[in-house]
Amino acid sequence: MSAFSFDVGAENFQQVVIEGSKAAPVIVDFWAEWCGPCRALKPILEKLAAEYQGKFVLAKVNSDENQPLAAQYGVRGIPNVKAFVDGQLVDEFSGALPEGAVREFIDRLVPSPGDELRVQAMEWHRDGDLKKALELLGRASEVDPGNERVRIDTAEVLLDGGQADEAGRLLGTLSPATLGEARVAQLLARAEFAAKGRGLADAAALEERIGANEGDLEARLQLATLLAAQQRYQPALDQLLEIIRRDRGFGDDIGRKTLLSVFDLMGGQGELVAKYRRLLASALH
Repeated sequence: MSAFSFDVGAENFQQVVIEGSKAAPVIVDFWAEWCGPCRALKPILEKLAAEYQGKFVLAKVNSDENQPLAAQYGVRGIPNVKAFVDGQLVDEFSGALPEGAVREFIDRLVPSPGDELRVQAMEWHRDGDLKKALELLGRASEVDPGNERVRIDTAEVLLDGGQADEAGRLLGTLSPATLGEARVAQLLARAEFAAKGRGLADAAALEERIGANEGDLEARLQLATLLAAQQRYQPALDQLLEIIRRDRGFGDDIGRKTLLSVFDLMGGQGELVAKYRRLLASALH
């Protein structure tokens, strides 16, 4: 047993695994008392957790005692080892592997020198020092040029610094698999709305146009874009729904497409997104 190895259940899985993996990789071992291969694998994982001294955390889940949790994560046979990084399931294996193979699995996950610089950079970012954050991320990119997490974090800092075009260019260099991640979709939407929001009339002028002509769908679209860029999501969504209701074909279905981009901007989840998904479905049918 080590300080980096924990028994985990449904009550603390979110905290230890999902939130914890944002600081260091978390390897989850789904096991059971009756399982012979589990008894062979578990000591190897515990030994490596102690050896790696916090470069990863081992979370041990008794699948018999946590059957809904095992089902949620698709555990069909044990031992089943799943790796989480930044709140996402990124890799896994089943069966009792020899120590060398387990070590190789872990080495693909543990932070590289670039990751360590990236973590430091985002601490500066949270403290509001964007210049220092970008400096450290630049160093991280030099020592680990293939690290896509460095590029994603750099794009976020650039967006917060008002450099939407450069952030969008950087995000465009990511692999197709990474581009499909929710966080990347959110950052891409931020870059898109920031770029589109430049040069638009202010909200009061656009509202005046709509007041004079409720069918001015271009004014509604511009207002929705401006509001979304300002993170005023609900009124932006209301304008886009009104476009869809009045003319689904306007701008090659731009109302619906923009509304879906706003969902990405909001992270794709939450009560407001769920509400407007229902309203969108109703408007389309």
